[in-house]
Amino acid sequence: MNDFDFLTGHWNVTNRRLAKPLSGSTEWEEFPGVSVATRHFGGAASFDEIEFPTKGSSGLTVRVRDAESGLWSIYWASSTSGVLDTRPMVGGFEGDRGEFFGEETCEGRPVRCRFVWTVSGGDAARWEQAFSEDDGRTWETNWTMDLTRA
Repeated sequence: MNDFDFLTGHWNVTNRRLAKPLSGSTEWEEFPGVSVATRHFGGAASFDEIEFPTKGSSGLTVRVRDAESGLWSIYWASSTSGVLDTRPMVGGFEGDRGEFFGEETCEGRPVRCRFVWTVSGGDAARWEQAFSEDDGRTWETNWTMDLTRA
């Protein structure tokens, strides 16, 4: 139930994002972030806000664990759009690695989306986002966040 407890606290984040996902592009942009995460419902919920100071934007993530299935649902909102994405990423952890799957839109077309969380001790973690146009047979990673405890 406490899968996201590792995230509680303040983090410095190095973001790398593919400039044009699913286009064959290999151009990456790198930019900083600062994140604060909190734990709720005795570890069955997690909330974080991240600021991207060079982008002039921020986002927030809400994670809630289903008590019956044990699966997590992850929701994202961005200051850019001002909308909470109600299509959750759903999944869970095995050890220090978590995988979550859902639906996303890329350039106006629907794609499968995967998040991978990797915990590296108490002071480092990595988040990756990947898209698939072939229902998960192949994946293109398009955003990574390397977190170090502030």
